[in-house]
Amino acid sequence: MTYEVTKTDSEWRAALDPNEFKVLREAATERPWSGALLDEHRDGLFRCKACDAALFRSTTKFESGSGWPSFYEPVSADAVELKVDTAWGMTRTEVLCARCGSHLGHLFDDAPQTPTGDRFCMNSISLSFHEE
Repeated sequence: MTYEVTKTDSEWRAALDPNEFKVLREAATERPWSGALLDEHRDGLFRCKACDAALFRSTTKFESGSGWPSFYEPVSADAVELKVDTAWGMTRTEVLCARCGSHLGHLFDDAPQTPTGDRFCMNSISLSFHEE
């Protein structure tokens, strides 16, 4: 897929710190309960750390008990790209930023307490928060 924001690995490395690069560009996962945005509860918008695309509204964030910020839907259907991920011997749905292709986390259908039943389980390090 061709993304609106494209950079070489060298350009991404210059724009992101090493941990951000590892998660956003190499699909690593931050440790549970370690993310700065896990307990963020103010009204606002969560954006892609790599390209600043709007991804999730704070009104869709919920406590999933997973150790990562969780949302039940993106700001719009075209804000994220969903991709089958068969790494680690399992099949999951990877969530990427639709604007730059950066890895954000995974989507699970295990949240019956939400309006959609979905849990977009995101890495804090993949996001930035902008208070409204």
